[in-house]
Amino acid sequence: MGHLYGGSSLCLTAILIGILVLTLSTPCSNSLRLNKMKSMVYQSPKFELEPGSVADKVYFDMDFPRGHIAIKSFNAEVVDEAGNPIPLHETYLHHWVVFRYYQRKGVEIVEQDGVNQRNQSNFKGARNQGVCQENQLGQYFGLGSETRKTPTFIPDPYGIEVGNPAEIPDGFEEKWLLNVHAIDTRGAEDGLGCTECRCDLYNVTKDRYGKPLKPDYIGGLHCCYDQTHCRVRKGFQGVKRSLYLRYTVKWVDWTDSILPVKIYIFDITDTWSGLNSQHNCLVEHNVAKSCKGIRGTKQSCIDTRRKGIRAPTSGYVVYGVAHQHTGGVGSTLYGEDGRVICSSIPIYGTGKEVGNETGYIVGMSTCYPKPGSVKIVDGETLTHESSYSSSQSHTGVMGLFYILVADQLPSPKLSMDNIGFE
Repeated sequence: MGHLYGGSSLCLTAILIGILVLTLSTPCSNSLRLNKMKSMVYQSPKFELEPGSVADKVYFDMDFPRGHIAIKSFNAEVVDEAGNPIPLHETYLHHWVVFRYYQRKGVEIVEQDGVNQRNQSNFKGARNQGVCQENQLGQYFGLGSETRKTPTFIPDPYGIEVGNPAEIPDGFEEKWLLNVHAIDTRGAEDGLGCTECRCDLYNVTKDRYGKPLKPDYIGGLHCCYDQTHCRVRKGFQGVKRSLYLRYTVKWVDWTDSILPVKIYIFDITDTWSGLNSQHNCLVEHNVAKSCKGIRGTKQSCIDTRRKGIRAPTSGYVVYGVAHQHTGGVGSTLYGEDGRVICSSIPIYGTGKEVGNETGYIVGMSTCYPKPGSVKIVDGETLTHESSYSSSQSHTGVMGLFYILVADQLPSPKLSMDNIGFE
């Protein structure tokens, strides 16, 4: 028995030494993995839609993970009361966006859709690091029809840091706001026109605040706000239904092994000229029908916009993706020397099933550069390019580019084998 016991002790000692060696040799990305990934599925408050109707809801204090954490991904889709995903050809998800803000402790929000409350003294916006003016494109997360097939996972050892007590103003607490914009196109006379918010189809001449629209404003967000209706076919009958935005957040508790990333959103409509520091992001634009070429030869029906932007910081690009609407054919962000920082191409559906709806953008390709391979330098002039098909006209389309930038690189010990993806 003594011999057997002694043998067991030697084996146990060897195992303990092995564990110690393994622990000491574990690189920081693996230690991030050992910091258990957490995941939670949430659901927005109910919004109701009937054929032709629009829901453009703002929900303060949305359900969201709390504490000092690193966000790793955020995915969402529209579902019905039974949890069934809704196809885009029935309910078009124009966009969902998530904003961070600080709310004074002890203050309660009465109106869930009171957008203007963000400007009161009891609220402080905590926007991203992008260059647009204060009231535009400050979201942390956001997508549109492409949401189901667009990866959002942030590779190890990176994460979006939130909930840091040192950043929260005294007397305030961190909260999150959700904006959901959905259009019911069942029975629509012109489904594309409804999703592109053409003013004539909505019979709208004033914006949501009652201000008359300019005569040359023919389509966009100012014509498809909450409770407006797009024209449906005469005699079409469809039931009103209750819908929700179901969203899944993945995160890890914050540790020093995580490298924080900054969020930058660039807008192709930004009127910045380089002469001053003021940016004016218009968010949307129109595409006129236009084909160029000599008669008898293949014509090019592409509308390409380019915008120069001064890089607001130095850093390494960790992730990149563009946002376009139907008709989009791709977007690219270039460095000052012409190098490609990221190119993002739309994925169009080819069927009727959820996530593959014909004619809709159901995903956007993303960029996950090898660590350290794509660097931007503070002050360099970037070029943002966004292209749309101009074989037919489009209204209210967008050309956004979303990138995540890290100030530093992972430890040299890390290799791509250590960089974890979802």
